[in-house]
Amino acid sequence: QVNLVESGGGSVQAGGSLRLSCAASGYFASIECLGWFRQAPGREREGVASVYTRVGSTMYADSVKGRFFISRDNDNNALFLQMDDLKPEDTAMYYCAASADATCVYYNGALATDRYSNWGQGTQVTVSS
Repeated sequence: QVNLVESGGGSVQAGGSLRLSCAASGYFASIECLGWFRQAPGREREGVASVYTRVGSTMYADSVKGRFFISRDNDNNALFLQMDDLKPEDTAMYYCAASADATCVYYNGALATDRYSNWGQGTQVTVSS
C-alpha cells in the first residue's frame, strides 16, 4: 500500500509551465509503475504519462508529447510531472497513481486506468488563453 499526495497545481496562462509533485509514503520503492492522469469536467479520466522503473521507460499521451516530462525520485519518495507550453485544453484535475502490476499496462497505447490501485486526491491545473 502506498499513499500519494499531489501538489503544484495552479492557474497559468497559455504557454506557461507548472511542475506537479506527488509525495508518497509506504512501499513506494517497490512500485514498478507510476502514472499521472487528468480529468476535466464532463470527461473521462485519461492517462497523461507513466514511468516503468525497472527499465527506465516512460510513455506519454499524444496530446502532451514533447511538452510534459515525468520523473521519479526514489530517494525522496516522489513523482514529478514537468508541464511546459501549457494549453487551455490541459485544464483538468491531475492525479498521480500507482499500479500494483509488475509492469505498466496499456490498452491500445493508452494507460490502463483500471490497473492503478492507489490514487492521490488530485491537484487542479487551470490554463487560460
